[in-house]
Amino acid sequence: MTRVFNFSAGPATLPVPVLEQVRDELLDWHGTGMSVMEMSHRDKPFMSIAAEAEADLREVLGVPANYKMLFMQGGATAQFAAVPLNLLNGKAADYIVNGAWGAKAVKECAKYGKANTAAKPDKFNHVPARDGWKLDPNAAYVHYTPNETIEGVEFQTVPDVGSVPLVADFSSSFLSRPLDVSKFGLIYAGAQKNAGPAGITFVIVREDLLGTCNPVAPSIFDYKSVSENESMLNTPATFAWYVSGLVFKWIKSEGGLAAIGERNHRKSSLLYDYIDSEPFYANPVAKADRSWMNVVWTLADANLDADFLKGAAKAGLPGLKGHRAVGGMRASIYNAMPEAGCAVLVDYMKEFVRTQG
Repeated sequence: MTRVFNFSAGPATLPVPVLEQVRDELLDWHGTGMSVMEMSHRDKPFMSIAAEAEADLREVLGVPANYKMLFMQGGATAQFAAVPLNLLNGKAADYIVNGAWGAKAVKECAKYGKANTAAKPDKFNHVPARDGWKLDPNAAYVHYTPNETIEGVEFQTVPDVGSVPLVADFSSSFLSRPLDVSKFGLIYAGAQKNAGPAGITFVIVREDLLGTCNPVAPSIFDYKSVSENESMLNTPATFAWYVSGLVFKWIKSEGGLAAIGERNHRKSSLLYDYIDSEPFYANPVAKADRSWMNVVWTLADANLDADFLKGAAKAGLPGLKGHRAVGGMRASIYNAMPEAGCAVLVDYMKEFVRTQG
């Protein structure tokens, strides 16, 4: 079997060493005679897996001691509701909307209280300028989406919002480079981009923000309750938790987030440099706000899109079709995508121009 270079936006490619270890341990985890998928989440073997994964994630990300780490379910979409249910506490919240996922988050918040769209550009092709944000100094929190997977727009720095807690949906850029967690009140991220398989969601929340959950919220959405029960208020996504733990160890073996970040920057730069040099392709995002994770582009002739995708799949480059909302192409180059994959993609793009451009 020959593995392809999978450019899917998620679920996405996983590190080969992780997949190999999962394969080797699938039927018998460390002499227990059973798969992790078969273990009780309350027995010692899985409890050790869970504790080690949390410790490794804390180490990799440098999570301060006054933050709780929750392993939840429902993806980032569930957190669109869980965040306001836990944090609004009778106040309004500010939302910075720079893409489709941010728009979904503010819409969900509005079901539970006042959601103020503090910034939103006319087109989702850049990050809204900070001096134009209309922030409420008394807001319960400020929410933003650091990386928008559909439009390929990314914040390159963490915005300063003063003393108001900063909340971020890091799903598609989680663990892609170093991050100062202390600048945030809460971070959440689905695993299926950079950190593991679909099914588990990471929530990192400052302790002082716990304990004000709306009483109408389901108990599985109450951060304080989930924390007090060590993310086992109900049966967690045990297999996804286990695989994510292996990904954290892989990140450590690769040199940590500093090395991962440098590699991700090289990968995105390789693609952007070629796209900018070839008139047949175009990227619509402002150069200062281009995503490291999701590189989008269009062809000069959209009638050639189907041929481009067909040829790419034949060349072992699946997953390049852009989101249906924007069309074009999208290469999702998360942590596990090797630099060689981006180089092969550029070679294919060059050949397509030569034969079809």
